Amino acid sequence: MNKDPYPKIIVTPPGPKAKKFIERDRHILSPSLSRTAPLVGVETEGVWIKDIDDNIFLDFGSGIAVANVGHRHPKVTEAIINQAQKCDHVNSCDYFTVPQVEFAEKLAKIMPWKGSKRFFFGNSGTEAVECAIKLARAHSRRLYFLGYTRSFHGRTMGSLAFTSTSSSARKNFGPLMPGVYLAPYPYCYRCPFKQEYPDCGLYCLEYIKEHIFKFVVTPQEVAGLIFEPLLGAGGYVSPPKEYWPMIREMCDENGILLIVDEVQTGFARTGKMWACQHWDVEPDIMCMSKAVAAGLPMGVCAAKDEVMDWEEGAHENTLGGNPIISSAASAVMDVLTTEKLWENAEKIGGYMKTRLEEASEELEIIGDVRGKGLMIGIELVKDRKSKEPAVEERNKLVSDAFKKGLLLLGAGPCSIRIAPPLILTKEQADSGLDIVIELLKKYSKQ
Repeated sequence: MNKDPYPKIIVTPPGPKAKKFIERDRHILSPSLSRTAPLVGVETEGVWIKDIDDNIFLDFGSGIAVANVGHRHPKVTEAIINQAQKCDHVNSCDYFTVPQVEFAEKLAKIMPWKGSKRFFFGNSGTEAVECAIKLARAHSRRLYFLGYTRSFHGRTMGSLAFTSTSSSARKNFGPLMPGVYLAPYPYCYRCPFKQEYPDCGLYCLEYIKEHIFKFVVTPQEVAGLIFEPLLGAGGYVSPPKEYWPMIREMCDENGILLIVDEVQTGFARTGKMWACQHWDVEPDIMCMSKAVAAGLPMGVCAAKDEVMDWEEGAHENTLGGNPIISSAASAVMDVLTTEKLWENAEKIGGYMKTRLEEASEELEIIGDVRGKGLMIGIELVKDRKSKEPAVEERNKLVSDAFKKGLLLLGAGPCSIRIAPPLILTKEQADSGLDIVIELLKKYSKQ
């Protein structure tokens, strides 16, 4: 589609064909769908997306960390076609399917804990979280949960109780699932307790022990604690190195199941197969989706064998583990492991992060650069001392970059998330960063 490392803009987007199609969309689809940019994508390949007017965009969002192996990877496409020509659907709640078991066996080999594993396949990340919630209650016979503010875990009524990227996600849907208590996420750049790391003594952790456990709910009543190793939609925030190991220890002391949401961080995105491996933390339950089947709808809830011990009929669905989707997921796993894409994520991600940090030395608008692998967050501020969020500038960056052929996604109140396909080359990385830095220099002069 594009042999050069640069986007190709033929007509300023959105072009005439895109505008017409967007009007059709507005008359028939739910108005609840928020759109980052007026992109009408019709063809994808590798790190590129072509729109309906033949503009070719460099994708720095991967469809929200979905296209980890690149758009339309030949091996994944081949697996989909081959399976579709043999068997399209056998429901796993009544029968058995070969691709589902084969994929589960491959996934079991790379899970971040020793011992036996079991899997439940659904259709999305939020379904994986719902499965984890039910499983934790069924196994522990406890009723309550802990989560974190600024986190995103889904939009169904159970997972929504843990989602708090903004109040708008929860507005008009209450009362939400009861028994969920949220602690502040360890967001050192904007500490809600006005502390400074490392002198804070990780007060955000002490808050759970000294406030929630003493005045809200006893730890012996808590079934599970769910967390994102790095915040996704909340701003691509990475906690201090000590935090998650200490949370694991706290959960062990109180018999609380540790549930990791790797929906956005998983499948080599952060430079390791799983983000929790950066902290050497082994979860009891793991939620996965997005990149698992290269954009086809799949959600996975994985658990230690002794945890996924619920009785027959306790949790089922019709479409989970569909043969075509399981075959695609199996091919994704083959590509990730044979091409060792976590290595490229670490290499190119490290290069991009360094370049952004160097740019921040002269650009005051860059308040913070953070992340791991090809999961990089850039937080924009009006003033570094006050840290006033540069919301308008962030939104303008997304819009202006789009017109230049670069797809960016926002995160949190004023951050940009950089999450391109893990096959990104240095030349393509420079191409995208040139646009970002050029625009930030322009805003800094205004």
